[in-house]
Amino acid sequence: MKQSIVHIALVVRDYDEAIEFYTKKLRFTLVEDTYQPEQDKRWVVVAPPGSAGTTLLLAKASKPVQEPFIGDQAGGRVFLFLGTDDFWRDFNEMKSKDIEFVREPKKTDYGTVAVFKDLYGNLWDLVEFENDHPMSKRI
Repeated sequence: MKQSIVHIALVVRDYDEAIEFYTKKLRFTLVEDTYQPEQDKRWVVVAPPGSAGTTLLLAKASKPVQEPFIGDQAGGRVFLFLGTDDFWRDFNEMKSKDIEFVREPKKTDYGTVAVFKDLYGNLWDLVEFENDHPMSKRI
């Protein structure tokens, strides 16, 4: 048996501002942006550069009950983890694009990591795993 997590839905305020942030500031690829008339919504999928794994489905809040979750999908915890093959390259580029880091880089036994906010305030780890870490083979 082979399975994988294909998409993670990220609740956003606006499709276009979210696309702008992820493609311009984080250099993600816009994989799909398709209007679905039967539901009057868009199917918007982005992925990190060079990634062949899980993608983000940018899901616009469509009901008032969904709006409080914009930027707080994990109750203030780190929600998403962006692995990289070059931490300092990506960290410096993100800083130059005014990405806000709320925890500065630190070296750990598993790699180098820092925590940043996306445009809505969701927390992300930017992480480069050590070569002997099991996740290093997936990046």
